[in-house]
Amino acid sequence: MMGGRLPQGAGEVGETVAEFRTYEAAQKAVSTLIAADVPAREIAIVGQGLRSIERVTGRLGYAAAARTGAINGLLLGMLFSAILVLGSPSLPIQAFVGVLFVGIAIGMLLSIVTFSIVRRRRDFASVMQVVADHYEVTVGPSAIHRARQVLGPVAPPPAPRTPPAPTTGPAPEDDDEPPRYGERVAPPHDAATDDRPDQAP
Repeated sequence: MMGGRLPQGAGEVGETVAEFRTYEAAQKAVSTLIAADVPAREIAIVGQGLRSIERVTGRLGYAAAARTGAINGLLLGMLFSAILVLGSPSLPIQAFVGVLFVGIAIGMLLSIVTFSIVRRRRDFASVMQVVADHYEVTVGPSAIHRARQVLGPVAPPPAPRTPPAPTTGPAPEDDDEPPRYGERVAPPHDAATDDRPDQAP
């Protein structure tokens, strides 16, 4: 994401001209507005219904902490080795390798000590993400009419489809369904027979 200075009155984002379910669709709408000569400093994307999602990526342990610390220590050792080589070009290669190993050892030690302190509260690795239910494209009052001409009237974002709830009750009986094998079938009821008087033998 490209950053920059916020315009004056950054708390005022203008009026909503379009709503979208995804951030990518809101970005396309902003590109359309800019292509139609709507001032870019008047446009904002506002996420509504923000919620944080923390996805667990794995379990932490001393081995994982040592591995992460070794990678960080290697990068730190390479930085110090480069500084050492630039300061003393005639330094032997053994000193360069030695600084790398020292950096790896320091990184592993710091990572293991840090993990031993926080492992009682957190023994897993995760990635935090903030998402929104929908995104609104807003435009300042000086360009609101032009933006509405370009994007049209405001339409609510499409609601997510929800599957129908399964029915737990018994299925309704179907009169046209043929009898199943082994099922006893009652004889047909004849109304004319019921109307006749009983005859004595």
